[in-house]
Amino acid sequence: MGKIITRGASLMALAMAMAPAGPAFAQDAPAGEQDDIIVTAQQAQKQVVSDGSLGALGNTDAMSTPFNVSAYTAQLILDQQAETIGDVMRNDPAVRTTYGFGNSSEQFVIRGFPLYGDDIAIDGLYGVTPRQLVSPELYDRVQVLNGASAFLFGAAPGGSGIGGGINLIPKRAGTDPFIRVTGTYTGQSIFGGSFDAGTRFGENGEFGVRVNGVYRNGEAATDHEHRDATVGGLSFDWEHGAGRVTVDLGYERQHVGWGRPTVTVASATVPAPPAADYNYGQPWTDTRLRDIYGIVRAELEIAKDTKLFTAFGFRDGREDGLYSSVTVSNAATGDGYAYSLLVPREDNNYALQLGLNSAFSTGGISHKLSLGGSITWTNNRNAYVFGDFGGFYYNTNIYHTPSVASPKPGFSGGDVNNLKPIGKTDFESLYGSDTLGFLDDRILVIGGVRLQSLDVQNFAYTGEINAHFRKSTTSPVVGVVVKPTSSLSVYFNRIEGLAQGPTSPTTPTDPSKSYPPFVSVQYEGGVKLSIARLTATLAAYQIEQPNSYMNSGSAFVVDGIQRNRGIEFSVNGEASRYVRFIGGASYNSAKQTKTASGTLDGKKAIGVPDYQVNLGTEVVPPFFDKITLTGRVVYTSEQFVDAANTLTIPGWTTFDLGARYIIVTASHPITLRADVDNIANKRYWASSFGGYLLQGTARTLRISATYEF
Repeated sequence: MGKIITRGASLMALAMAMAPAGPAFAQDAPAGEQDDIIVTAQQAQKQVVSDGSLGALGNTDAMSTPFNVSAYTAQLILDQQAETIGDVMRNDPAVRTTYGFGNSSEQFVIRGFPLYGDDIAIDGLYGVTPRQLVSPELYDRVQVLNGASAFLFGAAPGGSGIGGGINLIPKRAGTDPFIRVTGTYTGQSIFGGSFDAGTRFGENGEFGVRVNGVYRNGEAATDHEHRDATVGGLSFDWEHGAGRVTVDLGYERQHVGWGRPTVTVASATVPAPPAADYNYGQPWTDTRLRDIYGIVRAELEIAKDTKLFTAFGFRDGREDGLYSSVTVSNAATGDGYAYSLLVPREDNNYALQLGLNSAFSTGGISHKLSLGGSITWTNNRNAYVFGDFGGFYYNTNIYHTPSVASPKPGFSGGDVNNLKPIGKTDFESLYGSDTLGFLDDRILVIGGVRLQSLDVQNFAYTGEINAHFRKSTTSPVVGVVVKPTSSLSVYFNRIEGLAQGPTSPTTPTDPSKSYPPFVSVQYEGGVKLSIARLTATLAAYQIEQPNSYMNSGSAFVVDGIQRNRGIEFSVNGEASRYVRFIGGASYNSAKQTKTASGTLDGKKAIGVPDYQVNLGTEVVPPFFDKITLTGRVVYTSEQFVDAANTLTIPGWTTFDLGARYIIVTASHPITLRADVDNIANKRYWASSFGGYLLQGTARTLRISATYEF
């Protein structure tokens, strides 16, 4: 910890030294009252909101929505120094972050079901988001919908999202021009910074432009794990009369070298986690991601409260990974084995939306009509090569890891120098809905249906089709909202989830295999309370979906139904000017039913804890409002590692502490931040989802300084 604090203190001193000379501190500024106003405005920025875009239903305020939605704003991303979507999700009690199959990609578990990085949407479009890792600095909001969403957004092309979804809202120019520059320091030696600027021009400000850039490079909190990222975003918007056009373009390059891998268990007990910062990976493991993507959206108001819209998005992606996943065969000693897998991959995806939203009244009943359709095309080309160590595997140990030479090429599939199509999807849908309002919209009733067609083709590495699934189905939605007062609403929904069936990971003995689409059903009811700047939500739900997992023999299995029943409580916002809450708690009883011969009926689902708590608090001392003190507790109860429930990882709790300090110089705010995640440097297995153990991150120092011109 000493070396981290020393480096961090040096960076903080450097950031303060770089601040403009002159009357640098607010208390020394001649316009003290003006400085106080600036500080108060900075402190009042919202970090979490509960309204936003609900796909087919359009923009909806929180109290009129029969769904549990939280949106984490750009201010929260900046204040908490988030570098990935997973960092943002540390605020949500219904979400846990784990990794994909053996690599450093973030995978999210919402209400006990996975959401792959491939299935995160941008501005309501699937298939255009950078794969595996996403930097959140380009987005105005990271919106989380708890629950199924087949009607709202359509089926996700990657085959996940049954328990919830994430929708990213791009940053665009606001009314006032600004320039914001931030310097950052994270982990053991990751230095970097970001740039954010926006302005409007034209006779009436009809043109807007927003530019964002991010760069960071260095060693993370895990020993030897190197991370670097280069991200850029450019947004244009034009608004004139009844028309509006937006263009959002993005570039993202992510690199993780010598990443700490996930662990599978082939022993009678679960091994104790190594030291929090110990790295049992190999120096030659590597993940390189490059994505170029964009969205063009046009809207036209053809009559009062009636709008036509269309959107088109694309993504061109390249991934080069040399991965290694560890299996522990002796829990006491940490001995085990591992293999390596080289996977080059290219993606070319496109998405299209068309729709109409209209609001009108008939006979004292209000209507919000939504009609439209969407198409998502994805094309994945890849190949693979298993490493040759004199065999598929090499011996290793998670406590005393030997350095193994980079493998020679071994068993392969496809040509790594000439990638051929391996998977293509064509998801098409048409939808229609109406929201009826009674008694001045105190009672809202939503009814809708989406007709969906899922066409999935999987190709052998030799080029021929080895599987072709086509499923057409309807995905209905029913929702009711009752608002006894303007600050209280009670809601219910019945909605379905539809997803492409899972694809098993490639192993030396079992090449990847795809399964037919899954249909799930969700029932949910809840209560929302909004008082001043504080919003609280209590929700109860049930979701059922066919179950898939890695069994104790490291084989991929689709067996039975997973039924998740849970309760969620969240509270976000300001209890007063001096106290802010972010987070809540959730309970989830995830059980297996209808398994083969009933042998696993009633057993808990793998990697889904019963209890989760994420509760953050921010306090502004009334006697010194230029500083904000922050704290967060994250708790996760025990999780089962196998379907038979014979192996478990214990529950864990971590604590985060931090502070922000605002200086005003020449009417320009400078914000200094320092945060420490997992301040006790606790060693723990954070997740066992899918049968893979992911170790929690070591104590991590984050420091930044932001200057606003």
